[in-house]
Formats: sequence, structure tokens, C-alpha cells
Amino acid sequence: MSTPTTPTSARPDSAPATLVIAVDGTSGSGKSSTCRGVADRLDLAYLDTGAQFRAVTWWMLRAGVDVHDAEAVAARADEPQLVSGTDPLAPTIVVDGEDVSGPIRSDEVNAAVSPVAVVPAVRARLLELQRGIIAATLAEGRGIVVEGRDIGSVVWPDAPVKVYLTADPAARAARRAAEEGGSDVAATEQSLLARDAIDSGRTTAPLVRADGAVEIDTTPYTLEQVVTQVAALAADARAGVVEARS
Repeated sequence: MSTPTTPTSARPDSAPATLVIAVDGTSGSGKSSTCRGVADRLDLAYLDTGAQFRAVTWWMLRAGVDVHDAEAVAARADEPQLVSGTDPLAPTIVVDGEDVSGPIRSDEVNAAVSPVAVVPAVRARLLELQRGIIAATLAEGRGIVVEGRDIGSVVWPDAPVKVYLTADPAARAARRAAEEGGSDVAATEQSLLARDAIDSGRTTAPLVRADGAVEIDTTPYTLEQVVTQVAALAADARAGVVEARS
């Protein structure tokens, strides 16, 4: 697991070189925008684990697998080859050599990702991939911001900074509807609440606020304000490293 090491002073908002910031939370709470903003500000890598689940879902749909048949999904969970780009300004997800960053955001994938994401074989396969990406990034001497729903609780529980983002359901629905080009807000809210119920109720790695995570309700804040709050938590972690080494 990760342990903060030598801090860097290359930038005013710099974080320890091997800092892991684990960000979990509900759909539409601003995780992706916040994590990309924090990673860019602190010069860290960025990993969107949700995109990985979407990529597997996209592959299953294209392969003709019944996503509601857990055994069928599990049987083929190891087949798609995934590569996650970690540039916060241009994150990518490649499946079998094809960049699917756009296709994984389609309505078809949105409707199918939940049943795929609850399959233990899928979660186990992606857990191994996620830990490998984090470990490789740290080995290169760089920190990383990782977003998802079980990062602080399962993927990297030793992360020095853990954050749980949430927001009022109506605000989350309005944001997501705007992202989707003006979708029906009421319908979007019901979809988000249904996804919350699935994520929180699944047996394997449910959505929870990890032990030690700082909860931020993003409803009253701008994106920049939320990024600043998370960056401040990273600065506190950096100060802790300095203090521990002094």
C-alpha cells in the first residue's frame, strides 16, 4: 500500500510526490471535474475507475453478452484489454486498441453499466488493474488522484487523503442533465437515485464513506471552491510528511 514519501516544492500547491488522493462519492456530485482539477493543480496523475467499468460494459454490449446475465458477464470479464490514460487534461480509456472515451458515455452504456459493475469477477479484475496503475505511478515518483466508489474503502485504503463527495439529489440531477445536453432533470434524478441504491446495496465493494474520509457536500460550492478544499487536504498531508521527517 502507499506511504507518503519525499514532498516536492516544484509548485506552490505541490503535494508529496507519491501522494494518493482517493475520491469516492455519488453520481453527479462532481467527482470527475473535481479530481481532474485537483490533479492538474497539484501536477498529479488521474485515474477514472468509473470509465473502466463503462469500458467493460461497452465491450460486453459489443460482444453480444447479456449484461443482465451475471454468469455470462463473469465468464468473459478477463477478455477485454484496457489501458487507462492518466493525463487529467486529456484522460483516455482504450479497449483492445480502440479509444472508447466517447462511446462509453452513450445512453446504451449508461443503462447497462450497473448490472455489469456489480459482478464480482468484473470488480476483481478491475481492482487488480486499478491497484497496478496506482502502484506503477507511485513507482515512477508521481502521485495520483483516483476517483470512484470504493477507492478509499477497497482499492487503496491506505491513501493519505480520502474524500467523499456528495450533493443534493436535485443539484446532482441538474448537473448531470446539463452534461448530457439538456436531459429531463426529474428523470435524471430518479436514475441517479436508482444508481445510488444499486451501488450502496451491492455485496461486493459497496459505495460507502471510507474510514477517515472527509465528506464534502458540493451543493453550495463552485467547482473551483471544491478543488481548493481538496487541494488543502493534500497540503495538510504534505505538512504531515514534513513534520514527520523534521
